[in-house]
Amino acid sequence: MSITNREPDVAAALPPPKSKSGMIGWLRERLFSSPLNILITILIAWLLLMGLPPLVEWALLKANFTASNAQECRAGPGGACWAFIREKYRLILFGTYPYDEQWRPVLATLVLLAVIVCSAMRRFWNMRLFAIWAAGLTVVACLMWGGLAGLTYVENTRWGGLPLTLILSTFGIAFAFPIGVVLALGRRSDMPVIKALCVVYIEIIRGVPLISLLFMSSVMLPLFLPEGMSFDKLLRAQIAIIMFASAYVAETVRGGLQAIPRGQIEGAQSIGLNYWQTMRKIVLPQALRIVIPPLVSIFIALFKDTSLVVVIGIYDLTLSAKASLSDPIWRGFSIEAYLFISLIYFLFCFAMSRYSKRLETQLDTGYSR
Repeated sequence: MSITNREPDVAAALPPPKSKSGMIGWLRERLFSSPLNILITILIAWLLLMGLPPLVEWALLKANFTASNAQECRAGPGGACWAFIREKYRLILFGTYPYDEQWRPVLATLVLLAVIVCSAMRRFWNMRLFAIWAAGLTVVACLMWGGLAGLTYVENTRWGGLPLTLILSTFGIAFAFPIGVVLALGRRSDMPVIKALCVVYIEIIRGVPLISLLFMSSVMLPLFLPEGMSFDKLLRAQIAIIMFASAYVAETVRGGLQAIPRGQIEGAQSIGLNYWQTMRKIVLPQALRIVIPPLVSIFIALFKDTSLVVVIGIYDLTLSAKASLSDPIWRGFSIEAYLFISLIYFLFCFAMSRYSKRLETQLDTGYSR
């Protein structure tokens, strides 16, 4: 009996097989767990072996970092001309903003990023966050526009590059999210008129591409305004982005609301909570936790879609890169320019993705990717 009783303890003390743990176990589980995974692993390894060495050779080993013009770059060993980025990075990052005043958009970008970082920290999820946003946006507006405290006034038509992209995407996300939540609640409302209006808005906006909304806001909207009344082009583009994103947020949040059991709403009503108390304290917190991954996907897509404002002549990051290529002294290095802005887009999108993953873990949603 004593030997039999000790057998489970001995088995529990044995280490796992080497084929199931460590590097070998990780490789077997992630890369070689099935014939299809083995085939995909071999294919990816072949592509890396074929493509990575030439890419490293072009981007680093044969690259030119010190040329003063395009001729010197082309006379080199044939690698990338990163000297072009060194020469044009200010135009790419800040567009046509006055050269001597470009410290202002730099500082405004840092302030805006600081506000976003504070918003991502749970200890600021209280009334202090509204004060932080109000103060941060005030500082950003004063720096970008100027006209006070000895700063030269700069029209927003001169804004461009990374600060403008961040402003469009930040305001787009900040306003589209609450509007989308309200639309989702309206679409599930028992009041026919409210429900019909929300359905019509969501389906119409989701049925057209963002570029169409940008054209309409830039070209057609002024035709419907009273004579002598006009909106700034940047403001019109911002409104179009908010309208577009809010419709997609609404459908995503509606999916989260449908996942909440009806019994929870009935339980809230049984203890005397009204509709808005039920939504704010019970239903919405759970629904929003469920839809964190698709919401972040919408925000990432929105950040990249701000590049479409190029079609109405707004100097975002993409148009600033295109403008840098118009210099006859540095013509012909579009690959380097677009790789540079692609890296910027990737860094911001990757940061949002990693924050989403961390937030899911902290909130313990039970929905892992």
